[in-house]
Amino acid sequence: MRYNLLQKTGMIGICIIMCITNLFIQAKPVYADTDYAQEAENRKSLPIQSNQIENWPQGPQIGAGGAILMEANTGTILYAKNIDDRFYPASTTKILTSLVAIENSEMNETVSFSQEAVFSIGKGTSNMGMDVGQTISMEQCLYGILVYSANEVCNAVGEHIAGSIEGYVDMMNQKALELGCTNSHFVTTNGLHDENHYTTPRDLATIACAFFSNQTLTKMSNTNHYYIPPTATQPDDIDLWTHNSLTAGTYPYDGYIGGKTGFTSDSRQTLVSCAERNGIKLICVIMQEESPNQFLDTIALFDYGFNNFQKVNIAENETNYTISDSDLFNTDSDLFFSNDPIIKIDPSDNVIIPNTITFADLTSTLSYETAGLEGSDSLLATIQYQYQGQNVGKASITLTPAVNSSQFESDAKIVSANAIDAPENTFGGGKIIFINILKVIGIIILILVLLIISIFTYAFCKNYNFARRRRSRINRKRRRKSHTYGFGRNKNSDNRLNFK
Repeated sequence: MRYNLLQKTGMIGICIIMCITNLFIQAKPVYADTDYAQEAENRKSLPIQSNQIENWPQGPQIGAGGAILMEANTGTILYAKNIDDRFYPASTTKILTSLVAIENSEMNETVSFSQEAVFSIGKGTSNMGMDVGQTISMEQCLYGILVYSANEVCNAVGEHIAGSIEGYVDMMNQKALELGCTNSHFVTTNGLHDENHYTTPRDLATIACAFFSNQTLTKMSNTNHYYIPPTATQPDDIDLWTHNSLTAGTYPYDGYIGGKTGFTSDSRQTLVSCAERNGIKLICVIMQEESPNQFLDTIALFDYGFNNFQKVNIAENETNYTISDSDLFNTDSDLFFSNDPIIKIDPSDNVIIPNTITFADLTSTLSYETAGLEGSDSLLATIQYQYQGQNVGKASITLTPAVNSSQFESDAKIVSANAIDAPENTFGGGKIIFINILKVIGIIILILVLLIISIFTYAFCKNYNFARRRRSRINRKRRRKSHTYGFGRNKNSDNRLNFK
């Protein structure tokens, strides 16, 4: 009986301990969630740098540690919150992974899965169950990365293209530098946590601009479900469903065209998204947020951008910069008398400005630094537009394709009458683009015309003198012949008359 009592007492004690342990285990995540939620609430009080711009639309207070809203076509930053602070990107890293992959492979290439690719990602991380030795196409890999966020697939793609995961990460870092990222460093192909794997909202938005300029990647990132059928080298049915609630339609948004989610316990929720309306293409990056607020923050920022900003065409509104006619040609026509000007502001260039201001409220600066820029063979200069020190877009001043800018680059000069030391050739307080290349072309043509006239004149004079000398020689021969016979034509005529 004593034994039974002890046994019962022990069992009761064990039950009590288990209950306490269970309560502790259950309470811990609740406490953690509450703690993270409070941290997110505290982050709402962090300063929003774009709200400090005078007369700039005031953006929403959100719980993200860092966020940016960028117009993709112009690079204009509409909303900025700690955009140059470093954050862990988690799986949003995969937009760079996919961008490098699609630029260095074909969709029908076969990708094999190695031991390292499959087993280096760690247990419990996102994967689509690929086994060592299995193969799928590059296209299927990219869907696996962008729809299901498969970590082992990122590794396999890296090994396929670069020969090793480390070599592919080097390619990713190089691509980031080429795009203009200045505060990023990538260590993994998939974004699994590493203290040295980081980026900033500005850099991630810059990468996203390149990503969403690719139609194939954009389509993949906006795919809710993708199916990979079984093959001889991959025997399973693989159904891939997105983790992105914007793509899945849980939070539908008009104009949404794609995005990529990310999460680790260190990064918290991250999200890169893109939406387009009326020619305005917005990139939104959310970093260090709590679910589901990464989606709600994105929607709030998209609404802020589309409701408060407008796209304005530069060529249609620019009045400060004009093209001056040269002495010999009207710049409304080129050398072949077409309607295209020889030099012009690119008609596709725009600025993104608040609805409360006009194009005339902007300031502008001119730059001749065109080396290395896309289309620089025909690019003479760029005009950068700003409002309250904020870049809102730029225009390219270009030559028509028929004219080689490298031949005339030093002859084209653009001057500003509003500068402190404005040149004397300015009129009415405006800015004039003097096209000396037309004068140079005109002078060359004039010289050619004069040269042709000189050649014809010389040839005519030479032929005339030759003909004159020939007639003179013939006349001299006739006179000598007449002198030899002793009578001339008139005398013969008189003799003939006398006979009659």
